[in-house]
Amino acid sequence: QVQLVESGGGLVQAGGSLRLSCAASGHTINDYAMAWFRQNPGNEREFVATISQYEDKYYIGSAKDRFTISRDNAKNTVYLQMDSLKPEDTALYLCAAGTKWYAPRPDDFSSWGQGTQVTVSS
Repeated sequence: QVQLVESGGGLVQAGGSLRLSCAASGHTINDYAMAWFRQNPGNEREFVATISQYEDKYYIGSAKDRFTISRDNAKNTVYLQMDSLKPEDTALYLCAAGTKWYAPRPDDFSSWGQGTQVTVSS
């Protein structure tokens, strides 16, 4: 079992950038596909991006030209670089570890962090 802790969220103006970090402990992330999801109160958890053990990447359409997911196995950390942020990107962003990197759903992931809040003002 791997423990995940997110950081890097905050308040940013539309068009700005943030880099989220997901620090893992208890197990190497090399054994997992890693993903970012986001969620707002009352809404379903939404997939954002994932990266496989072999650097394969998958994004939702609204993110692929603006967000970049990466992993640094030596640091046991996953990142989400978020550029050209829009108000609709506002959400709690959660990191997850699982088995599926392509077209994933929340049930494909067994370990979750508590999330970091991203708020984009207009």
